[in-house]
Amino acid sequence: MKKILFIFGTRPEAIKMAPVIKMFQKNSHLFITKICVTAQHREMLDQVLDFFEINVDYDLDLMKPAQNLYSLTSIIIDSLKSVLQNYRPEYIFVHGDTTTTLSSSIAGFYSGAKVCHIEAGLRTYNKLSPFPEEINRQLVSRISYYHFAPTESSKNNLIKENISSESILVTGNTVIDALFMSVKKVQKNPSELIKKLSKKIKDKEIVLVTAHRRENHGEKFNNICNAIRRIAEQNKEKIIIYPVHLNPKVQRPVKRILSDVKNIILINPLAYEDFIWLMSKSKIIITDSGGVQEEAPSLGKPVLVMRDNTERPEAIKAGTVILVGTDEELIVSTAIDLLNDENKYLNMSKRHNPYGDGLASNRIVEFIKDQN
Repeated sequence: MKKILFIFGTRPEAIKMAPVIKMFQKNSHLFITKICVTAQHREMLDQVLDFFEINVDYDLDLMKPAQNLYSLTSIIIDSLKSVLQNYRPEYIFVHGDTTTTLSSSIAGFYSGAKVCHIEAGLRTYNKLSPFPEEINRQLVSRISYYHFAPTESSKNNLIKENISSESILVTGNTVIDALFMSVKKVQKNPSELIKKLSKKIKDKEIVLVTAHRRENHGEKFNNICNAIRRIAEQNKEKIIIYPVHLNPKVQRPVKRILSDVKNIILINPLAYEDFIWLMSKSKIIITDSGGVQEEAPSLGKPVLVMRDNTERPEAIKAGTVILVGTDEELIVSTAIDLLNDENKYLNMSKRHNPYGDGLASNRIVEFIKDQN
C-alpha cells in the first residue's frame, strides 16, 4: 500500500485539500492516508477540519502571536523532521503557496518523499505580488515531483519553466469539488449564524466584501474602504456585508471609515460553511482573495478583484472576474454598473467557470494509482 501524507496549515489549504483527502480515504485498500497540520492558522483551520470531518494524525500546533515568516519557516521544517522519520511517506501532498507549503516541500524533499503540488503553476511573475506567495509557489515547483495544475494555462507556465509535461496533470481546481460538497451540507443543516443573517437580510440584495491582503495595507486599504462606503451610500436599498479580518491593519481602517454606515454590516470572520452560504446569497462579490475568484463563478456570482494583478488570468479571460485594483473610482464605477445594469450583470453571471467540474480529486487519485 502506498503511504500518503497531507501537510497543510491554513483554512484555504484545508478547504482545497479536503475533497482530495476524502477521495484517498475512500481508496483505503490502496492507500494509507495520514494528515499533518502545522496550524499556521489555528481557529479558522479547526473550523474547516470539523466541517469536513477530517481527523488529524499529527498536529504541530505552531501558531504563535505576532509570528513572522523567518521563525515560521524554520520551525515548520524542523518540526516535520520527526513526523517524516516516523511515518516515512512515499508521497507528500502540499497545496498552493503558503509558508506551510514551501516549508513542507523542503522538508519532504529532505526526507526523500515525492512531493505532490496541488494547484500548481499559478503565476503573476511579480515577486512582490502577492507577497510572499508568488515566490513560495515558484520555489515549490522546483522541488515537486508531480504537479496538479488547475488549468491548461497553469500547465503551460510550468512547461515554460522546463518542468516535464509528463509530471503535470491538469485536474481543474479542487476548490470546486469542495464547494459542491459544502453547498449540499449547508442547505441540509444551516448554522445559527445563517439563521440570524437570514432574518436581517430578508429579501434585500447583498454585496459581499472581503479584503485583507498584506500588499493592500496602508493607503490602498483606505482607498478600498472609501470605495465600499461610496457604493453603500449610492445603493442604500442594498446591504453590504463585510467579514473583517482580525489583523489590526485591517480592523482600524475598516472601523474608522465604514462602521457608521447604516447599510454596511461588519462581522467577524466567518466559518467556511457560513461564508459559502453568504456567497450563494450575494448579488456580487468584491474581494482581494484568490480562492473566491474560483468559487464564486460556480455559483453565478460576478467578482470584482481588488488587486493589481492576479495569478488566475483564466477568470478574466472567461469574463467571470473583473480586475479593478485598489483604484477607488474604478471600484465604485464598476460595482455600480453591475448593480444597476441588469444586462451587464446577467452577461457576467452566466459565464462558464474555467476552474473545473468538481472532479479534480478523482483525477488526482487515479493518477497516483498508476504510479509505480
